Amino acid sequence: MSEPPGAGGAGDARPRHGVRLGIDVGTVRIGVARSDPSGILATPVRTVARAKDGADLAEIVALVREHDAIEVVVGLPRSLSGKEGRSADAARGYAVRVAEALAPLPVRLVDERLTTVSAHQALRASGRPGRRHREVVDQVAAVMIVEQALEVERRTGAPAGELVVPDPPPASKESE
Repeated sequence: MSEPPGAGGAGDARPRHGVRLGIDVGTVRIGVARSDPSGILATPVRTVARAKDGADLAEIVALVREHDAIEVVVGLPRSLSGKEGRSADAARGYAVRVAEALAPLPVRLVDERLTTVSAHQALRASGRPGRRHREVVDQVAAVMIVEQALEVERRTGAPAGELVVPDPPPASKESE
């Protein structure tokens, strides 16, 4: 029996049907973008301010539910050589928190090398003054992360990136 079109099997030229939410994790802000259900276009959604109290994570969870996303793709910043540093560690940690909050919804880490640089270049090319980039650069980077994930899925027939496995809940101590 064959898979239905768009099911994401190997060799399938179309992405799975459903909205993907992409997030570009920064230390101050998180850019959020989404794909259309057909997996053709990605558009900016909003910029979420990071918060020590977890309000940013709650807002991401609310956006996933609002857009009825089938998956979340989190940008994984690597150096040009492919090495991971502090930013990648922070993105991985945030992705685990998102995966825990959204389980069993899949959360994937997708290579985002140069997306912020490319986002700044795109904004400059569009004529947006440099001092106003900060308002939207994280959203543009998130759009690029979603587009990258969709392109990989179209090319390979499989979801892009590395699946994030939520940390197991701590074992409860039984009363003696």
